[in-house]
Amino acid sequence: MTRQASEIIKDWPDESREAAELVIQTYGEPGEATDSLLTWMGVGPWKRVHASRTFFEHQFPAPHIDSVESVIDYRVPAEWFTPLAQFDGSVVVERTAGEVSARCHDEQANFLALNLMHDIVEGARGVDDARAYYAEEFLNARRKEPTPYMDGLRFQPGIGTADPDQRVLSDQDLEEAMREGEREQDGG
Repeated sequence: MTRQASEIIKDWPDESREAAELVIQTYGEPGEATDSLLTWMGVGPWKRVHASRTFFEHQFPAPHIDSVESVIDYRVPAEWFTPLAQFDGSVVVERTAGEVSARCHDEQANFLALNLMHDIVEGARGVDDARAYYAEEFLNARRKEPTPYMDGLRFQPGIGTADPDQRVLSDQDLEEAMREGEREQDGG
């Protein structure tokens, strides 16, 4: 008998349990669950969502915890990796998989981070501008003012975004290395 998500998270730390409860309220029971991780596949605009028992303290733009990760398919050119890391350490780019994720306390903050990630990659905002906008929208949420970047994704996630990179070793290089290794092993 599979356990309900509410049963799994009852012993989680308050911070991560409260964040997981928000995802459960929005998307229902996860498709996969372990004692430390709940996963929803293909819900909302997301490729997947993870709610984790483990949480991370995050100071930008104000102290909070990160334990809910929202993943999309999105190809980020390599030259944008550093600016994205400078923007927000909770935005993670997986080049080979062709994915970008944001990890925060709730889905709305993940929308905000990924919308600003997209603005940076498209050249619509620089890092400093994106950080300032993030902080302003964060405050506006508390003021109960409009927060358009928290309402949903303002762009369409990609398709076919994986980047397997370029091969640099030929079959001949690999075969030669294996022969050298065998000779070395045989004392040769």
